[in-house]
Amino acid sequence: MIRRASNLLGWSGVCAVLLAPVVADAYPGGTPSYQTDVAPFCASCHSSRSADALDGAGERAQKEVQENKHIAVILSGQGGYAKLSEPDRKTLAAQIRALDEASTVAIEAPAVVQAGETFRVTVRVTGGAGPVVGVGLVDRAHRWYARPAASAGWAIAAPPQAFGADGSPQSEWLDRRPEAAGRNLSFVNVTGISSDSALQKWDSARVEFTLRAPTAAGSYPLAAAYWYGTETSTLLGYTTNAMGYKEVRGGFTGGSGRVLFSEVLKIDVQ
Repeated sequence: MIRRASNLLGWSGVCAVLLAPVVADAYPGGTPSYQTDVAPFCASCHSSRSADALDGAGERAQKEVQENKHIAVILSGQGGYAKLSEPDRKTLAAQIRALDEASTVAIEAPAVVQAGETFRVTVRVTGGAGPVVGVGLVDRAHRWYARPAASAGWAIAAPPQAFGADGSPQSEWLDRRPEAAGRNLSFVNVTGISSDSALQKWDSARVEFTLRAPTAAGSYPLAAAYWYGTETSTLLGYTTNAMGYKEVRGGFTGGSGRVLFSEVLKIDVQ
């Protein structure tokens, strides 16, 4: 088995398209109305943990790194952070950095499979603020160039199985997609995630995907993508609206979300 993890790259929502009607549900509540494959190119409201996630973007890549796009805004007291004292802003920045350091994604898959073979891929995630995170399979570790795993030749042979922080299986999110449309997605929401930066408590979860290998021999790429939020992990990072929903202090486009990639596996198909 290949086991590779990374916490080197950078959900509080998922995409800019979720700016519409139900903001409270979409941010930081995952994609409650969209049960389909997702790629990370839409996550303009997210930051990256490393400029490597935007390799080839030049100076723009540095603007997307969380220290510049998110942490610097907190420390300077811009926008919603203006209501925090300077000591509180420093504490918030430190707590978010701790969450980022603790947040990881790992992918497990066979190193070699037979052409047309059906096999299991397990993705394990740790950290992320919740209450919802996203997990998907893509063809490369790049914010703008990654595509869903099927683009690399992998067929998603069965619906993904998500297991929350308590280890119990989850199906509510996927069950919203009509069964006749097929639920064999390369992306899924995982609910019930509740990390606490002050207490250094980090939830974990896993998703199991069933893939079918291409029919042609060769070496094929596969990586895991992890969408997570940061600010709801600390009392300083959010406010609560009249409906009781948490609203992140930096706002929907504030860069408080992250996209984190595992290493890219090269699986030999024989």
